Amino acid sequence: MNGAQAMVKCLENEGVEMVFGYPGVAICPFYDSLLDTDIKSVLIRTEQNAAHAASGLARVTGKVGVCAVTSGPGATNLITGIATAFADSIPLVCITGQVNSELIGSDVFQEADITGAAESFVKYSYLVKNAEDIPQIFKEAFYIANTGRKGPVLIDVPIDVQNAPVRKFKYPDSVSMRTYKPTVKGHIVQIKKVIAELEKAKRPVICAGGGVLLGDAQKLLREFSHRHKIPVVTTMMGIGAMQTEDPLYFGMVGNNGAPCANRAMNEADMIIMVGARVADRAVNQPEIITKNKVLVHMDVDPAEIGKNAGPTIPLVGDAKHIFSDMLEQELDGDYSEWVVCLQEYEKTMADTRKPDPAFVDPAEFVRRLSDKMEQDAVYVADVGQNQIWSCRNCKIREGSFLTSGGMGTMGYSIPAAMGAKLGAPGRQVVAVCGDGSFQMSMMEFATMRQYQVPVK
Repeated sequence: MNGAQAMVKCLENEGVEMVFGYPGVAICPFYDSLLDTDIKSVLIRTEQNAAHAASGLARVTGKVGVCAVTSGPGATNLITGIATAFADSIPLVCITGQVNSELIGSDVFQEADITGAAESFVKYSYLVKNAEDIPQIFKEAFYIANTGRKGPVLIDVPIDVQNAPVRKFKYPDSVSMRTYKPTVKGHIVQIKKVIAELEKAKRPVICAGGGVLLGDAQKLLREFSHRHKIPVVTTMMGIGAMQTEDPLYFGMVGNNGAPCANRAMNEADMIIMVGARVADRAVNQPEIITKNKVLVHMDVDPAEIGKNAGPTIPLVGDAKHIFSDMLEQELDGDYSEWVVCLQEYEKTMADTRKPDPAFVDPAEFVRRLSDKMEQDAVYVADVGQNQIWSCRNCKIREGSFLTSGGMGTMGYSIPAAMGAKLGAPGRQVVAVCGDGSFQMSMMEFATMRQYQVPVK
């Protein structure tokens, strides 16, 4: 077995069924080895879209998305896709080919220091120097990508390492890294403090971010909200955590959010921020959510807690574990007046624009489109005005809402929708984009045609 075959064997051990990418000289041994397996290689038309497609697959399956490209421009083209996944905490393993080990640093043909160039956009990166290390590196990469705060991991493999012999292949059963031990279970003392504050609160609100969906905690969040009648708002990345037409859901917060949702945040006496980083699009004045309020910030990444707003109660942990523990606690609170008040705001602050009947009203178009979509459909919004219309007007029932929230990468929707459809072939997938975004990714229509991927 050589290094390239070992790489493919690692992917098989991780249950990978699909690799999105574009071959070139420095990654050819890997692609040649893929031919001898059941792993499907999807030839995208530009490398950035390999990461977007892998991201779409990861977001609907909960598995790690995998992409593989060649050295030099292949690798540098991938960076925007890696950065997009990093900003939204999407688990990817990105494999890049590299020039011969002994030539690294001598500016040879198609050489780029990709581990250095991508450093600020990855959770971790590897430059493989010894083919015997491949099983350990791949095991660690998949573990890092899909635990704690999820994100992309880069593995850069020189061509001579891909061709080098691997005398003994053994894929590790588990990973124990001294320097990486994410906390997933929330501290029970902190959880009890949250419950105690909820008992005192009159106007609590839960603000759910993308971490709720990444942690597969939406069902537990809905159960907690319904059991105690606590209103919920979401960030853009949290859309879908609650069903859009749930009477306890009051919309998306932020610059482009629903007026009622923003008012709920302003008038609340307690905010439970879960799986959200309190960034400018959701909360452009952090002092508003801390002044005269109890702010609880729950996040699996301790670095996010207190970064943009100082919480009263910090709570490190995975949303699924935390809500599971919170549901076991006794809570005696009555927030019915607050819910009625917000329902009144929702009516009085509703959009009263009168669109010109001579033109298509995009808001109404999105509402009608989502009415016609299947219950568990995947709605993929691009970036620009279409993203705002989509966030404000689409109706999510049991389906998913995907978009590029943190990086705001135009051209995301078509490749991400393709990846989502390949990851969940039984679900309806719809990509919504503007003319600019469409023109940035329309070459992927060729990919969809080639692999018969029925995205709308």
